[in-house]
Amino acid sequence: MKIPEFFRFFGIAGGAIFWIFTGWSIYRNPWFDFFQNALSDLGDISANSPWIYNCGLIITAIFMMLFSVYLLSLSGNKLQTIGASYISVSAIFLALIGVFHSGTRPHTFISTYFFIQFFIGMLVFGLGSRRKIRNPVVLIFLLAVLGTFVPWPSAALVETYEIILIIIFTLLISFSKKV
Repeated sequence: MKIPEFFRFFGIAGGAIFWIFTGWSIYRNPWFDFFQNALSDLGDISANSPWIYNCGLIITAIFMMLFSVYLLSLSGNKLQTIGASYISVSAIFLALIGVFHSGTRPHTFISTYFFIQFFIGMLVFGLGSRRKIRNPVVLIFLLAVLGTFVPWPSAALVETYEIILIIIFTLLISFSKKV
């Protein structure tokens, strides 16, 4: 089955959707502070309209899953196939963050595993790609790992940093003619 070419932009669309819903949720929760909270606090039952943030995660996950389908359609070797598959699993974990919102028992594991799964998938996909993709992907992966060692003042800031790296990866793939 041929995957439509516009699927290449679903990663970017997913990032935009995430920030639209997050911005809307921040607007509804004026107490939120990037320097003191986690983004997931916007989906906690004590937040105003937590469904906004949680539904935004689920919708974003759908777009990320479709982006991973595009990656699978591009896959020309086992590394790319495995990497794209890991990214598809990370999309499931992203949706689960919206289901098991902040304050629920599995939330911390699920949200952490989303990032780990995505960045491992991205790295494996990149290692199976041409040098013009591989080198930037390895750099993005190293920046993601190094970002975990920075003493961030809040979880929201490290999450934002990691999300920006994910969006950079989706931009790199979306605007590359060959991977």
